[in-house]
Amino acid sequence: MERLTAAKAPAASRPVKVLQFGEGNFLRAFVDYFIDIANEKTDFNGSVALVKPISIGTLFPAFKEQDYRYTVLLRGLVDGQAVEQSRVVTSVSDAVDAYADYDAYAAYAKCETLRFIVSNTTEAGIVLDESDGLELCPPNSYPGKLTKLLFERAEHFNYAMDKGLIILPVELIDDNGIMLKKCVKALCKLWNLGEKFERWLDEACVFTSTLVDRIVTGYPRDEDQAIWNQLGYEDRILVTAEPFGLWVIESEKDISGELPLPQCGLPVIYTDNQKPYKQRKVRILNGAHTSFVPMAFQCGYDYVLDAMNDPMIKSFMQKTLYDEVIPTLTLPKDDLMAFAEAVTGRFMNPYIKHALLSICLNSVSKWRARCMPSLLVYAEKEGKLPEHLTFSLAALMSLYHGGKIVDGKLECIRDGETYTLQDDAAVLEFFASKSSLPARQMVEAFLGNESFFGSELIKVPGIVESVTASLEDILARGMKAVMTERFGG
Repeated sequence: MERLTAAKAPAASRPVKVLQFGEGNFLRAFVDYFIDIANEKTDFNGSVALVKPISIGTLFPAFKEQDYRYTVLLRGLVDGQAVEQSRVVTSVSDAVDAYADYDAYAAYAKCETLRFIVSNTTEAGIVLDESDGLELCPPNSYPGKLTKLLFERAEHFNYAMDKGLIILPVELIDDNGIMLKKCVKALCKLWNLGEKFERWLDEACVFTSTLVDRIVTGYPRDEDQAIWNQLGYEDRILVTAEPFGLWVIESEKDISGELPLPQCGLPVIYTDNQKPYKQRKVRILNGAHTSFVPMAFQCGYDYVLDAMNDPMIKSFMQKTLYDEVIPTLTLPKDDLMAFAEAVTGRFMNPYIKHALLSICLNSVSKWRARCMPSLLVYAEKEGKLPEHLTFSLAALMSLYHGGKIVDGKLECIRDGETYTLQDDAAVLEFFASKSSLPARQMVEAFLGNESFFGSELIKVPGIVESVTASLEDILARGMKAVMTERFGG
C-alpha cells in the first residue's frame, strides 16, 4: 500500500510561524490540526516547526519519511450519532532535534516570520531549574530553552518590538503561562540578561495561559491495517481522537486577529479570564468522573462506556451534574447545560476504552479538587446536602475499605477478586489502618482529616450522619443493591 507523502497530499509552501516544543499525539491532534484548518479557511498562511524538547525518543524519522504529513481521525458521538472524520494535516513543515542538531534549532530564534511558541512538555516541564545554564546548547529545561531562544532573538533583531513572540503553553497546570513567565524571568536574573531584555519580554512578548480539552487516543495499534484500508494509504503516525475539543486562551492583549481560529468555527475562546472555563471543566467533566466511577466500579463495571450503558448509573451521573453541580457555577446556564450534555456523549464514545480503575488514581485528592467545591457551595446555597455528591463520598470510602498495602498499593476485594488502588501513602495508610473502626468513627476521622480535605468539609451540617448511613448500607448489602434501591428509579 502507498505511504502517505507530499505526493499523496500536496500543499502550498508556507512560512514558519509556529515553533512547537513537542511532537506528541495531543499537539498533533489539537494544535497542529487547528492550524491546518486555519490555513485552509483564513489567510493565516503559516506552518509549524517541531522541536524535540528532550534528549530521548522521537517520531522525527517517521515524520520525515511522510514529508511531515499525517492523518487525524476523529471518532465519537456528535448529537448522539456516531461519526468518523479524517483529515490529512499538512501544517507541519519541519522537525528539528535541539540536541542532535542544535544549530538548526537555534536558527529559528532568527526566523523573520516566527510569531508563536507552543509547548506541551508535561506538567513537569514548566519548572525552574536553577542549575540550568545559558552556555548549554541547549539548556536542560524547557524554560531554559525558551529563555535562551528569546534572548538570542531579542539580540538578533536589536530588541525590535514587532519581533516579540506569543507564547502558548498547553501543559496541564493552573495558570501555565503565568508560571512559565515566572520561570523565564527568574532565569533572566540568574543569567544576568539585563533589564533591557526583561522589558522586551514584558512589552514585546505575550505569555498566555491556556486550558485545553480533547481526549486523544493516539495511534490505533490494534486497528491500523483496517484504517489504512479505509483511508487508502499507509500512515505510520496516524493519530485518533474524539471530536470534542476546547481551547481557552487567556491573554492580557488581544491576539485573536493574529491567530484566527474561532473564525474557522473551531472551539477556541479568547478571554481575559479563563477561570470560569477551568471551573466548568474541573467540576463538570472531571467531577463527573470522580463522583460516579467508584460507585460504577463497585457495581461490577470495568470501563466507562459499559457503566454508562447502565441507565441507573447514567442517570446518577447526569443528576449529579444537572441538579447539584451546575447550580453552583457562574457561567450562563445554557452554556453549562450544553457542556454537561457533551460530557455524556464523550463518556459514551464507543471508540474510547477508558478503565474505571485508571480514573481512580489519587481519588481522594481528586474528590477534594473536583467535587468538594460543588458540595460546599450547594450546601450553603440550598441549606441541605446534595444527595448524589454526598453519596459519592461514601462510595469513595467503600472503594478503599478493607484493603491492605502491598508494594505501595492498596489491595482490595470486589466479588472475590483483588483490585489495586494507587494514592498518596497517607491515604493508603489511613484505610489500611482504620477500616476496622465502626463506620461513624471512620467517617469522622476521614472527613476531619485536614490534610485530605482541609477544615471545611467536616463542618457541613449532617454530612457525617449521611455519609455514615450510606457507608454502613453499602458495606452491609453491597453497592448494586443500595444503588438500585436509592437511585434505580
